[in-house]
Amino acid sequence: MATGLIALLDDVAAIAKAAAASVDDVAAQTAKASIKAAGVVIDDTAVTPTYVVGLSPARELPIIGKIALGSLKNKLVFLLPICLILGYFAPWLITPLLMIGGIYLCFEGAEKLHEALVPPASGHSSDSEASLDPAKLENDKVAGAIRTDFILSAEIMALTLAGVSTSTVYSQAAVLAAVGVLITGAVYGVVALIVKADDIGFYLTRSGGVVGRVIGTGLVKGVPVLLTILTMVGTAAMLWVGGSIIVHSLAEMGLHQPEHLIEAFAHFAEHTLVVLPRMTSWFATSFLQAILGILIGAAAIILHGIWKRAFVRERGSSGSH
Repeated sequence: MATGLIALLDDVAAIAKAAAASVDDVAAQTAKASIKAAGVVIDDTAVTPTYVVGLSPARELPIIGKIALGSLKNKLVFLLPICLILGYFAPWLITPLLMIGGIYLCFEGAEKLHEALVPPASGHSSDSEASLDPAKLENDKVAGAIRTDFILSAEIMALTLAGVSTSTVYSQAAVLAAVGVLITGAVYGVVALIVKADDIGFYLTRSGGVVGRVIGTGLVKGVPVLLTILTMVGTAAMLWVGGSIIVHSLAEMGLHQPEHLIEAFAHFAEHTLVVLPRMTSWFATSFLQAILGILIGAAAIILHGIWKRAFVRERGSSGSH
């Protein structure tokens, strides 16, 4: 009896050690995957505040909360099982799907760039937006943000899956879930701080001391500028990430020429501008990926316009009969 009890305790200890090692492994893989996806996370953080610009300050946090819940749903309900199923049964499908997502990001980024460079005549866009019901406008903004988040989240989850592809399916699921929760919390926590920083500034100007008033005034004056910068960064991020997804996806499919051309340009820029070579290389790479994103996005806009006109014409001809 005593021997059996000791053996049972040994088994329990072995299981506990294995579980602890597994938890440590998941934690290490989660940290590694989060760092690898940092570029996409920065883009997600830059893009999201643009969706609350122009809306009531009282609705900013509720809207961010809705987008954050939608982002969690994207990652945990849709993308996590899709990643596991595709990784197990059809890993060859992941790259083409990521390419489609990259084209969509290029399309959105190029559309925003076109709107910024060529504003609609007579403020038609702003007038039509102002005439919308506030609840409908909010729902449209949230839906648009969650759609864009789905593409960025897909890239994050795909990068994570690539880093744990040799692990068991249980470890993959644990790491994907942990990365999804961790990154969503970090991104939307930062976004909430950014969009409410002006309110914090107002509070400090009224109730703070001398230092508090100075900081508060700086926040009140600086936040609108920061949001404008983030709008531009968000648009650039869509184009950069979209272009980078397409370049890497083409390389995965065996077409390495675009990647090699971008690498060659980055090396040239790095050796030409000796100051901060790593940063120079990153900017050069991102610049060309964004240019590629603009070209692909412009092509997508043209094709979308042709399809819309053909669809409207077809509906009109069917209605006349």
